[in-house]
Amino acid sequence: MAEKAKEDEDKIFAFLCYLISIIGVIIVLATKKERSDFSIYHAKQGLVLFIVEVIVAIIAPVITVMTFGFGFFVGWILWILVLILAIIGIVNSLTGKRVPLPVIGSFGEKFNF
Repeated sequence: MAEKAKEDEDKIFAFLCYLISIIGVIIVLATKKERSDFSIYHAKQGLVLFIVEVIVAIIAPVITVMTFGFGFFVGWILWILVLILAIIGIVNSLTGKRVPLPVIGSFGEKFNF
């Protein structure tokens, strides 16, 4: 029974890496000794997703300004893609899957912590 509780706890911490982004990643890494490889894996994926979110937050307004407002739609599409990636990560973490996020997930495997 204790093993099931530990597994559920790790799923929750993995889920937090997507739900509250960098804060969840920091929480998992700060308690790294108490976390399983599963939580650490999703912390890496969550960190990559956060980096993508920062890039989109920088690029979207620049595209909008450079195209005199027409890039506004490009920004929305980028944010929708980020949301889809977050949902995929959430589903993977809560179902206990260790599957990299599409397109960006392979970058998470390059982190060593």
